[in-house]
Amino acid sequence: MDRVGEVIEASTNDFVAQCYELYQSPPLGSMVKTKDSDVELYGIVYNATTTSFEPGRRPIARGKDETSEEAVYQASPQLLKLLKSEFSALVVGHRQGDKLHHYLPPKPARIHGFVYLCSPEEVKEFSQSFDFLNILINTRLPVAMDERVAACLRQMSQVYEDRRAFLVAAGKELAILLSGNFNQLKAILGRIKT
Repeated sequence: MDRVGEVIEASTNDFVAQCYELYQSPPLGSMVKTKDSDVELYGIVYNATTTSFEPGRRPIARGKDETSEEAVYQASPQLLKLLKSEFSALVVGHRQGDKLHHYLPPKPARIHGFVYLCSPEEVKEFSQSFDFLNILINTRLPVAMDERVAACLRQMSQVYEDRRAFLVAAGKELAILLSGNFNQLKAILGRIKT
C-alpha cells in the first residue's frame, strides 16, 4: 500500500493529514483511506497546502541569485525541515467488516492514523455506487464544489477500462442530484468530459 501521510486533525466529516515528504500530497480528487480500529474510513482529497511549520511565519523568497528552484533547496537545505505539506480529505464512506457504506462512519479518524492512497481495486469497488456524491456535493468546503466533484470523477475514471461509460453514468447521477442547478451541472460535465 502507498502510505501518503498521517492524520493530524480529524472531525466527523473530514481529516487533515501531513505528508511525510514535502510536496508529495495526493492529487485533488484522489481517494484515500485511514483506519480506526475495525473501521476503514474513505476520503476524497479536496485541498492541499504547503506552509511553514511555525504559525504566522511565512517563507521568504530566496531564489534571486539562483539558477533553478532545485538550487534554492541546495543552497538552503534547512528549508526541507521548515516547511510542511498537508492535505484535507472529505470522508465519503467507510468499511466495517465486509460491509461497504457510502455515508459517514460512527467516529472520526484517529490522530496519527496512517493515510494510504486507495488501490485501483478499492476505488473501483467504492465507485460502483454514486451514493457518495451527495456528501461531496452538499458539504461546504473551501474548494468549489464543481472543482472537487469533477476532480474526484476524473481520478476515479482512471481505474476503469471504459472511462467514458463511467463518466456518462456519473453524469446521469449528477443530473438527478443537481436538477435544480443547471449551471453547476454544466460546469462539472464540462470538466469531466473525455
